[in-house]
Amino acid sequence: MHHRTKSVPSRRSRKNVFLLLFLTVLFGAPARAQKNQTASASPPKYDLKTEAKLKGTVQDLKLPPKGSEKEIAHLVLKNGADALDVYLCPQTFLADMGFSFSKGDEIALTGSRIKQGEADLILAREVVKGSDTLVLRDEKGSPVWGWHR
Repeated sequence: MHHRTKSVPSRRSRKNVFLLLFLTVLFGAPARAQKNQTASASPPKYDLKTEAKLKGTVQDLKLPPKGSEKEIAHLVLKNGADALDVYLCPQTFLADMGFSFSKGDEIALTGSRIKQGEADLILAREVVKGSDTLVLRDEKGSPVWGWHR
């Protein structure tokens, strides 16, 4: 007489499944967290659909701290009753171009109005001060300071 036996998963194969599941959770979580951090730390993107021309007075120039000169310099532009946060370029590029801003400078700029988290800001593409024009981004909004070095 021939008996049929049911196939019962062995303890070893169950342990392997649990081990695999544990490792997936263990190593998958940091990868997802890192991806989220990278996404939130990514630089803002220029949006041609929100491009506008503005004029105003420089209220403040905010430079990155010493040792962080490759970080973005930005200024506060007084435009009527509004104070707008304008992202320019890395401080090193500003210095290399021989361009500077002072409180009270009258400027005109072309830039993209965007939201970064809760903040409204403007990514400058071109800034005109007096007879000088500083081009920061090409016509598609891509930074030109990457080409510089």
